[in-house]
Amino acid sequence: MKQSKLPQAAQWTTDEALKQMTSTADGLNKESVTTRQAEHGPNALAAKRQTTLLEKFIAQFKDLMIIVLIVAAVIAALTGEGVDAIIILLVVILNAVFGVFQEAKAEQAINALQEMSAPNAHVRRNGETVTVKSDELVPGDIVLLEAGDIVPADMRLLESASLQIEESALTGESVPVNKQLEPITDTNVGLGDLSDLAFMNSNVTYGRGVGVVTATGMQTQVGRIAGMLDNTKERKTPLQENLAHLGKVLTGLILVVAVIVFVVGMIRGNESLINMLLTAISLAVAAIPEGLPAIVTITLALGTTRMAKLNALVRRLPAVETLGSTDIIASDKTGTLTPNKMTVGKLVVGG
Repeated sequence: MKQSKLPQAAQWTTDEALKQMTSTADGLNKESVTTRQAEHGPNALAAKRQTTLLEKFIAQFKDLMIIVLIVAAVIAALTGEGVDAIIILLVVILNAVFGVFQEAKAEQAINALQEMSAPNAHVRRNGETVTVKSDELVPGDIVLLEAGDIVPADMRLLESASLQIEESALTGESVPVNKQLEPITDTNVGLGDLSDLAFMNSNVTYGRGVGVVTATGMQTQVGRIAGMLDNTKERKTPLQENLAHLGKVLTGLILVVAVIVFVVGMIRGNESLINMLLTAISLAVAAIPEGLPAIVTITLALGTTRMAKLNALVRRLPAVETLGSTDIIASDKTGTLTPNKMTVGKLVVGG
């Protein structure tokens, strides 16, 4: 992963890093921490606003097929077909409730994982080592790292004792990086080559180290990636596009057939205008496949449940079908999609 611009902190010496961040080896005092927290905000990635259950429920009715079913239910009610109208509405409501339930359950699991990824940090403040929540860190904090820790923010390393950090989530490299203190002078390097820096959400696999925080929250390298992901436009899945196309085709065909039946009936002259109108409407309502949305939703829900048992969370139901439509997955790094483990494939004994 090439950087368009080298993080400036990589070019600082350890003394320059402390000077640039207006900090000391003993850490910040309480007043400085309070001031910087007010200035920079919490050390956390900005999350999209969570939709309420009501918003999720309303969103289920934006599908063309569902809109057609609702119109059919209204027409059925107006023409005296009360039982048909109730059945169609029940199917639509149950379909919406099921979809909301699946999305809410997936979001709860994802939120639980996000809470687990926000560890505490060991910080040196005013000459004393204290443990604080990682979201309370500010630029200039002196953070102590040891094997097993998750790096809580982007930082310039000040001390390194055989320190190794695994940065695969950021760089794709599954092999831990050996960290050192010499500043980087080459400006044409990728994140994986910035050996004097430690990045938020990477894992310390070996050794110990000390670093001064240079960026927090959305200003970190992970934060910038999160910002780009938040700005991506949401596209319809192949299943949603196909269902929308099917809904348009069915609606058009049903209307054409209903109009033909009405016109032919009026030309024959055996029925009154009202009777032919009711006949055409009844035919249109009967032709609409009210069970299709429910069947699709139940099928997708079964798919998400099966994937959940395999530790794969799906937030939106149609995404299950999208994964099934994937033809090629391209990956350039061993360990990104594989377990990064070498296993015995065949054992031959005695020649």
